[in-house]
Amino acid sequence: MTLRLYDTATRSVRGFVPLTPGQVGIYQCGLTVQSSPHIGHLRSGINYDILRRWLLHTNFEVTLIRNVTDIDDKILDKSVASGRPYWALAYENRLALDADYRALNVLPPTYEPLATGHIPEMHELITELVERGRAYPAAGGSGDVYFSVPSYPEYGALSGQDPDDMRPPTDGGEPDKRDYRDFALWKGAKAGEPEDAAWPSPWGRGRPGWHIECSAMVRRYLGPEFDIHGGGLDLTFPHHENELAQSRSAGLPFARYWVHNALLNLGEAKMSKSLGNVIDLAAVQAMGIRPVELRYYMGTPHYRSRIDYSDDALREAAVAYRRIEGFVQRAVEVVGPGRPKDVPPSFAAAMNDDLNTSAALAVVHDTIREGNTALTTGDEAGIRGALTAVRAMLGVLGLDPLDAAWRGKQDKGDLKPVVDALVKLALEQRAQARTRKDWAAADAVRDQLKNAGIQVEDTPAGPRWTVGEQH
Repeated sequence: MTLRLYDTATRSVRGFVPLTPGQVGIYQCGLTVQSSPHIGHLRSGINYDILRRWLLHTNFEVTLIRNVTDIDDKILDKSVASGRPYWALAYENRLALDADYRALNVLPPTYEPLATGHIPEMHELITELVERGRAYPAAGGSGDVYFSVPSYPEYGALSGQDPDDMRPPTDGGEPDKRDYRDFALWKGAKAGEPEDAAWPSPWGRGRPGWHIECSAMVRRYLGPEFDIHGGGLDLTFPHHENELAQSRSAGLPFARYWVHNALLNLGEAKMSKSLGNVIDLAAVQAMGIRPVELRYYMGTPHYRSRIDYSDDALREAAVAYRRIEGFVQRAVEVVGPGRPKDVPPSFAAAMNDDLNTSAALAVVHDTIREGNTALTTGDEAGIRGALTAVRAMLGVLGLDPLDAAWRGKQDKGDLKPVVDALVKLALEQRAQARTRKDWAAADAVRDQLKNAGIQVEDTPAGPRWTVGEQH
């Protein structure tokens, strides 16, 4: 079975056929680094990381471009309000974003271009659009350049928007536009904006519009036509609609598949800094949730399913992942880590079915149940088979507990090493009591640990402890 993906442009699940056999080019719309990231921002990174890992597992060569928008109206507004250079704010937030991606075991992109690093490519594309009659410099001398929406009859096809239903702004909008639906490709420098946030151009000093940057960077790194354009569902309109319009108007075939992930909501609204309803990775860790458990929580639902965040659901996901982790630990103690390679056919079928991670994880849990039975009966061949299959599946999902990204990683403020040392001391005292057959003292130590939330399990390899409910 070959990979099938839901294509927003055709509103259907289509068999994936790459432009070049054996190779896949993906452009994932990255973030506008106006502020530090929250977990809603991170869902897209996790979802497309799973897509990439599955393609790699199935022997594709993958080029993934994830841009960074480091110049934007909101960044400039915050720069003016704070008195800090816009580029310093953008860089600070970009570093925070990269740190969160690393913490969540999201593979780095093949290339991560900055909008400000591709001004010449944008000038070239805008010039082509003007020469083709698809864009025009504003007549009022503002330095703005607009794309002409009426010049592209297919406008709205990607998002399902009808241009005739688009209403003009109530404040009169921008008077230099020929049509109120037209959008900016280049924005002339305005009074009050930072002086260093503008570049020379054929139309005067200014900066790029939001949409043109992605079209220019796609062509620079993936060529005129490429395989998959990804991003959050909220980008479909106007951002991706505008990208498609300007790229096709320049004669570029552009994306063959449009793959959008659903959003992570808090209450009835998506997480948004402007709404003030955000939770970041640090807040999740303060709840005692590790990054690997957050990744499990956000990777379990189908990528096109909305996640309605709740603390309880996150904690339940953490418990479920700890069961997976517990099986891997117990199996490794008996047969060693093994060499994960092949995934079960049912897992592959789930992943090929539009990346159905929910069904794929059901296969993981079924395999763990088989492995636990093998552990109970001492069937080493069964243990080894289950362990290598589980690790192969978890590797595709970025969740293998033995992955170097997770092993030995200590998050800032993590008390596990301290707790580990204290529990080991208590277990040594319990072992000494058992040696002298002082069963009451041994049981007392175990009960005290249990009251503190530490579960102790006696195994052939010695006592093992875990935090929370034992399964």
